[in-house]
Amino acid sequence: MQETRAIFRTSDDIRHALNHLPAPDAARIEAARARQETLTKPPGSLGKLEDIACFMAGWQEGGPRATTIDILIFAGNHGVVKQGISPFPAEVTAQMVANYENGGAAINALANAYGLSLKVTALDLDHPTGDFTQEDAMTEEEFLSALNAGANAVSPDTDVIVLGEMGIGNTTAAAAIAAATFGGPGSDWAGSGTGLDKAGVVHKSAVVDKAIQHHKATLGDPLAIMRCLGGRELTAIAGATLRARQLGIPVVLDGYIVTAAVAPLASLAPLALDHCIAGHVSHEQGHRRLLAALGLDPLLSLDMRLGEGSGAAMAAMIMRGAVATHCNMATFAEAQVSNSTS
Repeated sequence: MQETRAIFRTSDDIRHALNHLPAPDAARIEAARARQETLTKPPGSLGKLEDIACFMAGWQEGGPRATTIDILIFAGNHGVVKQGISPFPAEVTAQMVANYENGGAAINALANAYGLSLKVTALDLDHPTGDFTQEDAMTEEEFLSALNAGANAVSPDTDVIVLGEMGIGNTTAAAAIAAATFGGPGSDWAGSGTGLDKAGVVHKSAVVDKAIQHHKATLGDPLAIMRCLGGRELTAIAGATLRARQLGIPVVLDGYIVTAAVAPLASLAPLALDHCIAGHVSHEQGHRRLLAALGLDPLLSLDMRLGEGSGAAMAAMIMRGAVATHCNMATFAEAQVSNSTS
């Protein structure tokens, strides 16, 4: 893994950051809502597009913007793969990273179609995390290194960040984090992932239960949940999300894995995800349950379960449309159109 600046040197730094989160600007939100009432349309007729534009305005000085959108993909390998929880070998993670770099993946096609920037960060793929059914997934040093890799990937100059991932075995890590955070057996949270059959899902659920049992003494702490049951790419996603909040940048969350990666942040600080939009609800069975637990309302429901940030990239285009209508529509006065007589 390449060297990164230590934005978060200790777990206490993470807790401090979560206790000092910037809030959206209420005055800018109110001004955006007032502008919506003056645009050449019936009040509320653009529905969620109006809400999205006002949400963006709260984080962005000078009016909502969605011109520069960065897709950040983090890739990591998982020791729990040796438990037979994926039909694909761990080698596929590196192979897919090469595919991203060669422009051949779905997220490349979407990024090119929509003019989005794509950055892929591979996190020590030759050294999978520990098998968390038997040991901690990461040491404290590994955990902080991955968190900082995510934080360092965030550019302060971007308007919106789309988060995605790649890692064979990471739906099992997501299910374990969700179970440890919100309770319930592995069967509540484990799904087919990259194509498990029913017997495979049953086995995967049992692996999650085994992991929770092994770590039950330490799982009262959300940071321990991230470190013991997560992966480098999930931790990097959490780091990027926290850093984006510090910089006031809106974030679009992708599917189950990305949502699970940030769930422990919300456990530590209930408002930690206020700068985030759930891009879509995945076909993965635990995602809808997880979104409900976090109070996130997804923009799209397209039966997607690819990962890579693909669903979030689609949602980012809706955000771009919301900003375009907010900023570029004429007001009633500008268009010399009569407003409501009420």
